[in-house]
Amino acid sequence: MQVSAPSLRPATRAGLFRVIGVLLVMAATAVCCSPVAMAADLGLIDAAALKGNHAKWVVLDARPKADWEAGHIPGAIPFSWENYTRTDAKGVKYSSFPPQEVAVALAWLGIDEKTPVVVYGDADKSWGGEGYDVWLLSWLGHKGPIRLLNGGLQAWRGQNLPLVRGAEKPAARKARYRVSLKPQYQISTEEVQNGKGAYALVDVRSTFEWLKGRIPGAVHIPWEEFYTGKERRPLPAAELKKLLAKHGVDTSKPVVYYCLGGIRSGYAWTAHQLAGLPEAHNYKGGWAAWDKRSGQ
Repeated sequence: MQVSAPSLRPATRAGLFRVIGVLLVMAATAVCCSPVAMAADLGLIDAAALKGNHAKWVVLDARPKADWEAGHIPGAIPFSWENYTRTDAKGVKYSSFPPQEVAVALAWLGIDEKTPVVVYGDADKSWGGEGYDVWLLSWLGHKGPIRLLNGGLQAWRGQNLPLVRGAEKPAARKARYRVSLKPQYQISTEEVQNGKGAYALVDVRSTFEWLKGRIPGAVHIPWEEFYTGKERRPLPAAELKKLLAKHGVDTSKPVVYYCLGGIRSGYAWTAHQLAGLPEAHNYKGGWAAWDKRSGQ
């Protein structure tokens, strides 16, 4: 026998509606607040996969423009950290442009917040700038997929894929980039200073820089240890976990990576994210900001 809603008692109907309401709230919470739903769409892409589906992506070359001109992936747009950082009003060198200025620059390149983007470099010449670009887009709240070319330009060359020399005329594009800033991806000098053991600090500068001065409580892991092999691929998750454990990094705390100005630490942050490890921040002010503040 089919029972229609009107045949139920008022109390029964009210109870049923309450149950349905709770289930709907639980479902909405699972969709809105689950880690998967909130995570940025980050990942690696192989050279062959990029070549086979090149038209889908806007490709950013994180190396200095002179290296881009010497040979780059066809259609790649130069986007080096050198062109999007400056000395700020406090005299801190290598400060990233304010988010809205970066948004204007991206829009001028035809990139909006939903554009699928591939970033590549060669680690050495870009000083990890490819990782910094990935961090920068993530910090801006980029909603489209962000991919790091696994192995960078070395992997592309290794498969004898084509390169273009000299400047290319950029395709005519119009875009508007809407920022949805993710403040959890960076950390301020004041937060580091007032953290008092709340963070696991990792200094990724060179040994020479480390010996000249460091943030109290930090451990030293040069940024070159965050990639592996002749193609400089980001460390796989298991290897990165071993590296951090070897140096006594407590990943039960939020990990703060820093360098001089946030570029190399941006690469370490990206390797951390790709490995699926717990919370991490890029201290984009880095030693330049810390040293400036402590000297006041």
